[in-house]
Amino acid sequence: MNSTPVIIVTGASRGLGAAVACWLGKAGAAVTLIARSEEKLNETGDHVRRLGGKSLVFRADVSQYDACREAADKTLERFGRIDAVVNNAGINQPISAIARADPADWRYNLEVNLIGPFNLIRAAAAALSRQKGRIVNVSSGAANLALESISAYCTAKAALNHFTRVLAVEEPELTAFALRPGVVDTDMQTFIRQEGPRAMPSDQADYYLQLKDRGELEPAAIPARSIAWLALYAPHEFSGRFLDYDDPLIRGPALKVFGESLSI
Repeated sequence: MNSTPVIIVTGASRGLGAAVACWLGKAGAAVTLIARSEEKLNETGDHVRRLGGKSLVFRADVSQYDACREAADKTLERFGRIDAVVNNAGINQPISAIARADPADWRYNLEVNLIGPFNLIRAAAAALSRQKGRIVNVSSGAANLALESISAYCTAKAALNHFTRVLAVEEPELTAFALRPGVVDTDMQTFIRQEGPRAMPSDQADYYLQLKDRGELEPAAIPARSIAWLALYAPHEFSGRFLDYDDPLIRGPALKVFGESLSI
């Protein structure tokens, strides 16, 4: 029987998701990569293979259940099993006060950040159960904060955390948890720096600008290393919890497996 771990990673065309896929490739895993950007997705898939892993590229919008179901089916067809899913796909738009937010944009934020993880988990549930698998829902510190002008994002991530708790109760054989990845130097932060000054209070917009200026944003490879370790090895006692990527219980074992170097 094939013992290669098989993991589905969403939002895998760039940033945190691409870095997670690459760490998994370095560990020799088989990775299904899901995102809306096919060109970048193919580049990540090629990189995973060069690192020693296997990859399946699947262009999809996770807000669509049928697309998630097809991705799960294709993964089973290619690799025969699903050991874990990393629900990383996310957006922070709209950056707007609630009273001025576009209703369609606000709704779509929840469809990607909250409904997307449900869709993939629902599509892969039977396969994950067979493997007593792991589910990593990438959340945010914003889940616990009331941040002006990013109400949809805060709300979606708070709901994702509680959804994860309910999932852990309903599926006791799975290991399901949410993770705070820190403030990561990705396109999401770039978008906040560009759009924040138009919609946020000046001190809040300045905070995001200063994070970049002071070099306080984490390289994606650092939280991605923790996520990859969790997808492969997270102990069952983590189930239902909201974890920090730099918790010593995670960071230490991840460093032992992948090493200090951020070269991926």
